[in-house]
Amino acid sequence: MNTKRHLLGIPLILTVIFVFCTSFSDYYPENWNYIPVFMKRADLENSVSYRTSAREMENPDKIYYKTPYIYINEKYKGVHVINNSDPRNPVKEGFIVAPGCIDLAVKGNSMYLDNAVDLVTFDLVSKQVTQRIKNVFPEPVSPENRIYYGENKGEYILVEWKKNPDKK
Repeated sequence: MNTKRHLLGIPLILTVIFVFCTSFSDYYPENWNYIPVFMKRADLENSVSYRTSAREMENPDKIYYKTPYIYINEKYKGVHVINNSDPRNPVKEGFIVAPGCIDLAVKGNSMYLDNAVDLVTFDLVSKQVTQRIKNVFPEPVSPENRIYYGENKGEYILVEWKKNPDKK
């Protein structure tokens, strides 16, 4: 009789172990559809620059227009600069590299953009960063609305979420 009681408890124990293991696997980024990408804080602070070579649009997001330019945010990468002096023939002039960039605004000759967690002022004439205010924004949330709580806080900054190649 005691043997039957012990045997009845085995499925319950196995179920509890299964639920425990599968629910906590959700906290590890390697099990997510998107994984976080980090950059050293020092590298982030030197990452915003202007490139005269345009790049292909892969993940365009927000658009901002200030005569004669169109600025198109490339999510997590930076900003495309397009000269629209001749609307029939817009010309890709360059790209503002800004890792972690999700949003931008323009006033006068200044572009304000997020460089991951920092607010950066970029002069559109000199094509240089004129000001940086650290830790204004929270780290970006994943496309699945996940927040990374890992050990990389401080020295490393989350700048992007990439599709996990292990997940189909």
